[in-house]
Amino acid sequence: MRLSQFHLRTVKETPADAEVVSHQLMLRAGMIRKLAAGLYTWSPLGLRVLRKVESVVREEMNRAGAIELLMPSIQPRELWEETGRWQKFGGQLLKIRDRKDAEYCYGPTHEEVITDFARNELSSYKQLPVNFYQIQTKFRDEIRPRFGVMRAREFLMKDAYSFHVDDASLGDEYRNMYDTYTRIFTRLGLKFRAVFADTGAIGGSASHEFHVLADSGEDAIAFSDGSEYAANVELAEAIAPGARAPAAEALRKVDTPTQKTCEDVAALMGIGLDRTVKSVAVWGDDGFVLVLVRGDHVVNEVKLSKLAGLADYRLATEAEILEHLGAEPGFLGPLDPRKPIRIVADRSVDAMADFVVGANENGFHVAGVNWGRDLADADIVADVRNVVAGDASPDGQGTLGIARGIEVGHVFQLGRKYAEAMKCTVLDMAGKAVTPAMGCYGIGVSRIVAAAIEQNHDANGIVWPDAMAPWQVAVCMINPKNDATVAAAAETLYRELNAAGIDAVLDDRGLRPGQMFADIELIGLPHRVVVSERGLAAGTFEYRARTASDAEQLDRDALFAKLRG
Repeated sequence: MRLSQFHLRTVKETPADAEVVSHQLMLRAGMIRKLAAGLYTWSPLGLRVLRKVESVVREEMNRAGAIELLMPSIQPRELWEETGRWQKFGGQLLKIRDRKDAEYCYGPTHEEVITDFARNELSSYKQLPVNFYQIQTKFRDEIRPRFGVMRAREFLMKDAYSFHVDDASLGDEYRNMYDTYTRIFTRLGLKFRAVFADTGAIGGSASHEFHVLADSGEDAIAFSDGSEYAANVELAEAIAPGARAPAAEALRKVDTPTQKTCEDVAALMGIGLDRTVKSVAVWGDDGFVLVLVRGDHVVNEVKLSKLAGLADYRLATEAEILEHLGAEPGFLGPLDPRKPIRIVADRSVDAMADFVVGANENGFHVAGVNWGRDLADADIVADVRNVVAGDASPDGQGTLGIARGIEVGHVFQLGRKYAEAMKCTVLDMAGKAVTPAMGCYGIGVSRIVAAAIEQNHDANGIVWPDAMAPWQVAVCMINPKNDATVAAAAETLYRELNAAGIDAVLDDRGLRPGQMFADIELIGLPHRVVVSERGLAAGTFEYRARTASDAEQLDRDALFAKLRG
């Protein structure tokens, strides 16, 4: 490809509405252009990168034995009604009507469609196991699309679905896909971690997320420094502390006229934040619930929602709080409620002694609180907090650290949830109709592009891993109009590189060196070769790797050896 015949439009200014580095650099490099909120046109340059990612994904899925198909992006309401997700999926489901007033949705995922395909195409255990995949556009109507293609409403995804006659077979394919994803992200040159994860709205049992590690990541990942354990903070277990110490302080009321946070109360009293208890008022299936976590901890919403009676909990209103506790938020606690309440205590709170809670009276807290003496044991003691750095690893090996990650892949063992709902069956070896087990495996193809930039950039622009770069090498010519031999030599080198299987682009736009080099660095090509009159006289080319600070003078053989290496 010659850049004089290619559409490349870079800009120097950082767009004002771009919040993260990947969004800024993709706009500056001309990879994407915004059409509407969460909707982007991929330019020829951006599409080259997207196709590179797609190619690696497709090669590894085929290698793993999966079979590619393509399903419609528009899906009929009737399928979603069968699984109950027409209403349950929520506002992210974009619903549309055709001219006959029939209802459809723009598919955010394809569990219903693939299960409908399977129930009409699969009839015998002899056809199983089978894994179908597609690379298809999806749409989820995000409330707040942001970060460019990182959280866009329309995105490109690889989704795969497997069918199995028994759970053992599903487990084998789950491991196969786990290993396949590891190969994909390794080939793409990404630093990543596979973590235990919550199954969320998709449902199912076992689940792993694959995260590209980046400071801008929206997800927090807990990982052990002594083992391979890693989990999304939503799922990582906080190990129960040791036995509760005996009471050593008397119960006393403390005047806290303006101190409403645990931090302010601890500062006023001159104690550690871990001596205070935070009270979070929620409303569950059975009424008012007070959730207690240590002052330096945060309630984990996913863990809390898994407790009995709290699957669909919400925060209590101020009126409900006043009715049950008689105080405003900031002074709440478990002592002497006005009406009966349920108390859920985190494991760490259950092990505390001589702690501080709100007094259920505006302007006051109570210190020296102890279980058994001042307060009856909690109705439920459970792990309901986020883990923090320094916690013991749940596998008993080492301590946890916290890193930020961008989710780019997710594998689920769905079980029979969708197959049962849609009455998908096959005949087993005995001729009996059985419901197949299913697996679901997704990769955010367009999101990988942004995640790679978040992980690989510098002050000058993008630094692509080799497998994702739009081209491997830029051949740049200096002042070709002054010396026809420079243009001819650059043309020859460009042709020889491509003939040798090295993906090269020829920058023949006639730009000044500074502007030309700035563009090549901004779009992130891994290698740059400069053809100049001085170099030709010396029998060398100027080579510089994108990550190197200095250039090298190499003859043709050394250059090709370097690029092949």
